[in-house]
Amino acid sequence: MPFKNICIFGAGALGGAIAAKLASSLGAEAAVSVVARGAHLAAIRSEGLRLLEAGAEAPFAVTVAATDDPRELPPQDLVITGLKGHQLSAAAEGIGHLLGDSTRVVMILNGIPWWYFHRDQNSGHAELQFEELDEGGKLWRFVGPQRVIGCVAHQGAEVSKPGEVRLSNKGHFILGEPSGETTADLRDIEALLQGAGIGVKLSSRIRDDIWSKLMGNASFNPISALTRSLMSDLMADAAITDQIGKVMKEVKAVGEALGANVGMSVEQRLEQARQIGPVRTSTLQDLLAGKSLEITPLVGMVVSLGRLTATPTPVSETILALVSQLDLQNCRPAR
Repeated sequence: MPFKNICIFGAGALGGAIAAKLASSLGAEAAVSVVARGAHLAAIRSEGLRLLEAGAEAPFAVTVAATDDPRELPPQDLVITGLKGHQLSAAAEGIGHLLGDSTRVVMILNGIPWWYFHRDQNSGHAELQFEELDEGGKLWRFVGPQRVIGCVAHQGAEVSKPGEVRLSNKGHFILGEPSGETTADLRDIEALLQGAGIGVKLSSRIRDDIWSKLMGNASFNPISALTRSLMSDLMADAAITDQIGKVMKEVKAVGEALGANVGMSVEQRLEQARQIGPVRTSTLQDLLAGKSLEITPLVGMVVSLGRLTATPTPVSETILALVSQLDLQNCRPAR
């Protein structure tokens, strides 16, 4: 299908990068818009959206329609969300305003997504919903899991200053239908993104990819926030690395209890992490910026799904308690 209207809802680091690449590639062929807020929105409106790619000497800028009210935009052919999992439920009605009869929604998410059990054939829990991922079932009602295309990001990015996104590597995105089918919509979105110079891989088992990445996100993200450490510092500390490995084993066990094939071993995942370098995880970025932390999709759901499958997660439970208190203190007004 042709994509004449494309909205990136949540044009932060990853969302902003995709918006900039699409707008640069498509030009007048499509209307690319973004939903953003605060100083980032103001800068995009006044100076354009800027993207500094890995290895580039200077950023390039694009002009896009930018708003904090999705009701100002027309129905879209494609919506790509860049919000974190704990932000989505509050945005459900706003996303719903953008949807036409055939609109698909690509949701870039870390951790367990709200739609996880939709058309799931392996866990024995098809269509199960979790209140902690979708408060009041808003996403299920206003967006609908049937519209979703799952997306796992392997791309380092950071909002370096309002209106500007910096990429730390040349990464890629894994896309997959919850049903595992390779649909025409999926192929069209793959072609759209690849045409904009965005690396894309298709997956017939997107849940496997979710769990493979979650091995890292459930360990590195909260521990980096608790210790305020870069990835390279975490991996240089043997005691910390040991705890990271224990979390990874728990995540892998929970995923496999739900029928996922988590092909990468803990040792392979740790070795992969050693190559990342001095990078701040998204959770550490949020902590330093005084934002609420993404906890439930990354750690809370490992614990909840561990209980569902009778899989022990003692280290994850400890980290969940600690990072939840950190989040509470971080968001508390200064006294």
